Amino acid sequence: MKKNSVPIKASLPNFLPVLPYQTPRLRDHFLIGKKIGQGQFGTTYLCTQKSTGKLFACKSIPKRKLLCKEDYEDVWREVQIMHHLSGQPNVVQIQGTYEDYLFVDIVMELCAGGELFDRIIQKGNYNEKEAVKLITTIVGVVEACHSLGVMHRDLKPENFLFENRDEDAKMKATDFGLSAFYKPGQSFSDVVGSAYYVPPEVLLKHYGPEADVWSAGVILYILLSGVPPFWAETEAGIFRQILHGKLDLESDPWPSISESAKDLVKSMLERDPKKRISAHEVLCHPWIVDDSVVPDKPLDSAVLSRLKQFSEMNKLKKMARRVIAERCSEEEIGGLRELFKMIDTDNSGTITFEELKEGLERVGSKLTESEIKSLLEAADIDNNGTIDYGEFLAATLHLNKMEREENLVAAFSYFDKDGSGYITIDELQQACKDFGLGDVHLDETIKEIDLDNDGRIDFAEFSAMMKQSDGGGVGRSRTMKGSLNFNMADAFGVQDSS
Repeated sequence: MKKNSVPIKASLPNFLPVLPYQTPRLRDHFLIGKKIGQGQFGTTYLCTQKSTGKLFACKSIPKRKLLCKEDYEDVWREVQIMHHLSGQPNVVQIQGTYEDYLFVDIVMELCAGGELFDRIIQKGNYNEKEAVKLITTIVGVVEACHSLGVMHRDLKPENFLFENRDEDAKMKATDFGLSAFYKPGQSFSDVVGSAYYVPPEVLLKHYGPEADVWSAGVILYILLSGVPPFWAETEAGIFRQILHGKLDLESDPWPSISESAKDLVKSMLERDPKKRISAHEVLCHPWIVDDSVVPDKPLDSAVLSRLKQFSEMNKLKKMARRVIAERCSEEEIGGLRELFKMIDTDNSGTITFEELKEGLERVGSKLTESEIKSLLEAADIDNNGTIDYGEFLAATLHLNKMEREENLVAAFSYFDKDGSGYITIDELQQACKDFGLGDVHLDETIKEIDLDNDGRIDFAEFSAMMKQSDGGGVGRSRTMKGSLNFNMADAFGVQDSS
């Protein structure tokens, strides 16, 4: 070093944190492997969990690409939404989130079977039986998202992955980077999505969750015909076709496709979102549900399924779920908070019978008033006639949060006041009083859980109870975010409604 020279210190960019808490270091827990995917906002790598050797996928988002406050909020919302949808059978499961100075890393379930996009390219088009199976999965994800107050906003074949290379492999939705929470009647104006799949109302900057059904309808059209319904040589041309083009159900192969399938395609690609079929109605359409095996009741929404499961649980399990819900992280419960606000329409902090009834009706529930009353009473742990936020979390938090060892230990310790390693009937009675339940007959509850009949509950028995189940050619689409790079009025002769 020359005399009087000053050593230059390497400095890291001063990026703001994305997550509202510190995380462990990713590389302390995972070995990062080869690149397996590239999106507009992040790169996905194969990674191996050091403690188990299990393979995961890691979506790595460079903070240098986060240019404004909204970009930071988008990443945080993606994490919350993935946790909110965890447990849905056809959604890629999140394992954890990690952050350092330069990157936010989302570690998730590995689906090594490739994209639906690649299978469509390889196959050309699907027969109706195969298409029914795939679109049922896709719209099932949409229905689950909508019932939980989430719009995906970027449905396309590239965002559905197969677990493995088998022909009958399970398919799962991924990439919730453009997804958003919404409330009933709320309208969005930001233009997001991917060219072939974007619905007309998004181009007109006035849309809601119906947009996802249009995008799923485009996928169905492609599955059956091998080409998108609206296409052109340029992006502007594609958008012009989406707004004004004729839906072609007459060219090959449409003459050989059933009228029922064509009816569903037309219903999903209805330009007026108010007249468009809902996700729930798609799943009840005769082409999806064989007339000979029509179910005698409609499918339950995700929320209703969770409430029904909760209603069948014993008092101890309900209280334990409340304890666990209160110690869950913000990223795990943020989505349920948004859902609670969606149902609590008067912002009182509690859900009344009428609000629960209206909320369930919005997601296609046909329950009677007495059935809804039973659900409310089951979730109303303190018996005050309404469901407060803590009770709602306990009733709707997914089972996979309950089964984590550290959560089970914390909940068990809450009831085991004297630290003896057992929950006695006196301790359980005291917990009921703490929860505002008063004197409750617990003999049957204890007998149900106490497998060795010693009159008390040890951790193994408690854990077993908590884990028990109750009751033109297809082009690869580039995601859009932000303003379209052309003038709407000039391109289409339509009024910009923003």
